[in-house]
Amino acid sequence: MIANAEIAPVVPQVFTISDLSCEFEVTTRTLRFYETKGLLQPRRRGQTRLYSRRDRARLKLILQGKRVGFSLTDIKEMLDLYDLKDGKATQLRVSLRRFKERISDLERQKIDVEEAITDLNRTCQIVEGMLDPGP
Repeated sequence: MIANAEIAPVVPQVFTISDLSCEFEVTTRTLRFYETKGLLQPRRRGQTRLYSRRDRARLKLILQGKRVGFSLTDIKEMLDLYDLKDGKATQLRVSLRRFKERISDLERQKIDVEEAITDLNRTCQIVEGMLDPGP
């Protein structure tokens, strides 16, 4: 018996729509939508969709991309670059450029949000002063 041995979890080779829906907390409708957009390409066994580990990895990247504000079109373009046979260099360059552009966009939005919060706080103070004029 080996003490303190860590056993790596076994990752299945095939996932059902329910498996991925539960794991990533998305609806089955969302997964079917991603399929219609060409983002996921599950195999079929009758009516059953069978997702590969590649589909699972793509879904994880899709959800990360959406979380940081990329459009599905942008995400698909970046994911499709993985299929090029140039050692992923093109995909990495394009992705890096898009990541930097998105960071720049988010930094501008952050400034806008901070200014809006400042304006609203100032307005709240004015309204509170009007409601409670003091002694």
